[in-house]
Amino acid sequence: MIIVNVKENENLEKALRRFKKKYEKIGILRELRNRTAFIKPSVKRRMIKNRAIRRQEMIAKEMY
Repeated sequence: MIIVNVKENENLEKALRRFKKKYEKIGILRELRNRTAFIKPSVKRRMIKNRAIRRQEMIAKEMY
């Protein structure tokens, strides 16, 4: 559970911004998306491999 203590005379928008940073840092949304559907290990490996290939192509394209 994320707890953000609001200080005295603190702007609510500032506290909300701190909450959002903590939320992203913990990775709750990412974990939720990963748990929505099961991905077979072989498919996951293929996705990681394809992502690495695309990344390498982009890096090679930038260098030349």
